[in-house]
Amino acid sequence: MTPTLFGRWQTRLFLFATVGVLITLPFALGIFGTNAGIIFFWVLGYIAVLGLLWDSLYMYLQTFRWDRDWPAVFQLLAGLWEGVFFIAIVKLFGLPGVPKTLPLGLFFLHYSLVWLGIFTASQTLMRVLFPRWRFRGGQLF
Repeated sequence: MTPTLFGRWQTRLFLFATVGVLITLPFALGIFGTNAGIIFFWVLGYIAVLGLLWDSLYMYLQTFRWDRDWPAVFQLLAGLWEGVFFIAIVKLFGLPGVPKTLPLGLFFLHYSLVWLGIFTASQTLMRVLFPRWRFRGGQLF
C-alpha cells in the first residue's frame, strides 16, 4: 500500500526518534570526530522537521506516478537532495544550535549513516516488527 501523508510523518518521526538517535549518539559523545556535543542532535531534529515538509511535496509529486509510489532510486535521490539542501541552509544562513562552521565531512558521515540506517529499518525492521504497518498506509497507531 502507498503510505499516506500522516503515515509517512508517523514513520519518519518514529524512525528518527529511535534509529536516528541511536546512530547520533556516537557523534554526540565524540566517538566520531572531535566535535562532541549536542550539535548532532540539533542536526537530527532539523532534518526530521525538514523531512515533514518534504513529505508534503513528495506526496504531491507521487500523484503524477501511475502507482503513486516511489521506487527505491527516487528515495536515494530524495535523500541526497535533502542532505545537500540542509547543508546549504546551514552554510548560507545558519541555524540555531548548528554553527556555520559545521565540518562537511563529519556532517555527511553523520547524515549518510542516519539516512542509511533509517532507510534500511524502514525496508526491513518495520515490516517485521509492525506487519500491518504497510497495509495501514504507513501509520503506526
